[in-house]
Amino acid sequence: MPKTADVSSNIIVAGFHALSDPLRVQVLDLLRDRELCVCDLCEALDVSQSKLSFHLKTLKEAQLVQARQEGRWIYYSLNLTQFIVLEQYLAEFRRFSPVLPVRKCRDEE
Repeated sequence: MPKTADVSSNIIVAGFHALSDPLRVQVLDLLRDRELCVCDLCEALDVSQSKLSFHLKTLKEAQLVQARQEGRWIYYSLNLTQFIVLEQYLAEFRRFSPVLPVRKCRDEE
């Protein structure tokens, strides 16, 4: 069974990986206002459903979006809880990492 720290680390890595692609960021931007079905996302982004499905899978694996099915359509929305996890991870650097003066390597001294 994986340790909690390993699971947390994996989900952080998955989240930032998902955010590293411009198309996935565009999907997230579209979902800021409301949930959308795949057909609406394809139209807004001018991409094929197969290409979009790959990116939606990555976003779902990173838990950045959630999906619900209604009839034959799947609707996507943001999973704000996961964004909070990533935000808190980054905030730890700001809060607990002191700004240190530049230090020279021994070879440069």
